[in-house]
Amino acid sequence: MSTEKPSAYLRFLNLIDTLDRINPGKKLDAIEKSLLDRIVTAAHTKQTILVGDLISLSDLGSQATLHGRLKNLVAMGYIKMASNDDGRKKEVLPTKAAIKRYEDISKCLEKALKSA
Repeated sequence: MSTEKPSAYLRFLNLIDTLDRINPGKKLDAIEKSLLDRIVTAAHTKQTILVGDLISLSDLGSQATLHGRLKNLVAMGYIKMASNDDGRKKEVLPTKAAIKRYEDISKCLEKALKSA
């Protein structure tokens, strides 16, 4: 058995796991995390991101898969969709729950680094 202290990254992963166990109904899969990361990043940089932009990310999955994951994120309360001016395109926006999730993740990162 190793007596070495776990790395900051391993401590971070353990804290994230604890965070996910606190909110078991809102655990995201890898595709949902990737989509939410892009949505929150776009919102942070004041860029508009549309449903069409997200479902065209073929490196994450098929359009049907991505559309389903977006629906899951809406159902979990992490994103909302707003029609643009002409109503044909939908902008994807993070909700307060999504912003709080990233604040909680940031706190986990800070805590993992302080434990070093």
